[in-house]
Amino acid sequence: MKTANPLWKFFCSVQLTIVLLLSLALTSIIGTVIPQNENPDAYLHAYGAFRYQLLDVLGVLDMYHSWWFQGLLVLLTVNIVVCSIDRLRAGWKLIFKRRPTVNPERFARRSDARTVNDKRDVETLVKAYEPLVAKRFAHCQVVRTGDSTAIYGEKGRLSRLGVYIVHLSVIFLLFGGLVGSFFGFEAFVNIPEGESIDTVRLRNTGQLHKLDFQIRCDDFSLTLYENGAPKEYRSALTLLENGKPVKKKDVIVNAPLRYRGINIFQSSYGKLPPDRMNRSVMPTPGPSDHYTLSFTSKTSGMSYHKTVQVGTPVDLPEGLGRFLLISYEAQADFRGMDVGAALKGIITPAEGQPVDVLLPLKFANFDKMRGGDVVIAVTGQPGGSNSAPPPAEARYYTGLQVTRDPGVWLVYSGFILMIAGCFVTFYLSHQQVCIVIEKQNKSSRVILAGTTNRNKLAMQNGIDKMFTAMTNA
Repeated sequence: MKTANPLWKFFCSVQLTIVLLLSLALTSIIGTVIPQNENPDAYLHAYGAFRYQLLDVLGVLDMYHSWWFQGLLVLLTVNIVVCSIDRLRAGWKLIFKRRPTVNPERFARRSDARTVNDKRDVETLVKAYEPLVAKRFAHCQVVRTGDSTAIYGEKGRLSRLGVYIVHLSVIFLLFGGLVGSFFGFEAFVNIPEGESIDTVRLRNTGQLHKLDFQIRCDDFSLTLYENGAPKEYRSALTLLENGKPVKKKDVIVNAPLRYRGINIFQSSYGKLPPDRMNRSVMPTPGPSDHYTLSFTSKTSGMSYHKTVQVGTPVDLPEGLGRFLLISYEAQADFRGMDVGAALKGIITPAEGQPVDVLLPLKFANFDKMRGGDVVIAVTGQPGGSNSAPPPAEARYYTGLQVTRDPGVWLVYSGFILMIAGCFVTFYLSHQQVCIVIEKQNKSSRVILAGTTNRNKLAMQNGIDKMFTAMTNA
C-alpha cells in the first residue's frame, strides 16, 4: 500500500484544524481585551515603555494585520482545501459516476427490507414496478444478475457536495479577509469647505496615503435641534480626476459615496477659527470656541475652574502641567463606542509625555478612567447648552472616513455560498432504493429496501408508501 505524503497528511489532519481554530479564538480574545490601533501615548500610560515596545514588536497592538495572525488564516485555508480534496477524492465515484454499480445483495440483506411473494413472473413484475421507481427517482435502471433482477433508483447524489460548498464558503471568507487586510485600508481626513485633497491619513499607522483622485468639499450644512445638539450634517462632495468632476453626491451619516472600490463616509465636522481659516486640517469647536473646564488634582483633591479657548494652551495649577483644547466633535468615538458630542485636547504633564484627552459633554466623570494626576471635566460654555449655532459666515470642515476593502465581494460570495451549502447539507439527501425480484418455483419473491445519508425517518416513510403502491400495482 502506498504511503501518503507526510506533508499532505499533516495538512489534512483534523487535529490541525482544531489547533488552528483554538489559536484563532484565543488570539481574538487577546485582540478584544487589548485595544487595537490606539494612540501610542495611551499604550505608554497603560503598559509602560517596556511592555508597550514588547507588544508592538509582537504585533499585538494591530493584531489583525500582523504576519502571524494572517499566517494562521493562511494555514487554516490550506488545511480546509486539503481536507476537502482528500474527502472528495474518496467519494468521487459515488457522486459523479454516470452509471453507478448496483449490488442487489446489499439491499436484500438489510434488516429493514420489506418482502412479499407474488404469483406473477419476473418480467411482468419488472414492467409493473419500473414506472413506480422512475416516477420517484431521477435515475432508474434495471440490473439482471442470474436468477434475480433488480430495479434500482437514485436521487440527490449531488447533495453530498453540500459539505464541500460550506468548506468553499469558509475559504472565500478567509481569503476575502486576507485580501482586505493586505490591499485595503481605513483612513480619515478633514476637508474645509471649498478645498480639495488627494491624500488621507491611515488610521492604523498614521501614514499618508495618496488617492487616485481628489475629494472636494463644495459645501457643508448643519441642522441642529432646539437644544443645540446636531440633528444632521451633510457634505456636498465632488470627486475629480485630472481636474475634471467625475462624480458628485451629498454624503450624510450611513449614506456613503462609493467610487472605484473606495467608500467615503461622513464621520465628523467642525468650524475653523478665524485665525486659521486657510488651514485644511485644523479641527475647531462647534457651538462655541471656549469652554469652562474643571481641573481636579488627585494629590490635593482641590478643583480649579478655568475658561479655556480652542488652540490656546493654559498652565495648570499645582505644577500639574499644561492643557491645550484642540477641537469639538459632534459625534466622538471611544474604542468603537459613540459617546456623543465631546471636546478633544492634549495634557502635557510636568514630567512625562503628552496624553490625548477626550471629554464627552454628557459624561462629567469620563476623564477619571484615564488615571492621570489631574481629572478634567467640562462644567460649562458661554451661553449654556442652548447657545446659538455658529454664524452663517463661519467656515466648516467636514471629517470623512475613507475605506477600501477589495475583499468584500469575496466575503459576500462566501456568505451566499454558506447559506446554499447549509441548505444542501441539511435539507437535501442522497436516496437509493432497490427492488430485488427473485424467481421461485411458480412465483416470485420481491424485496424492497432503501438507504439515505440523512433524514432516515423520511426515507422509511417513503419506502412504506412505495411498498403500498407496489402491492396495488
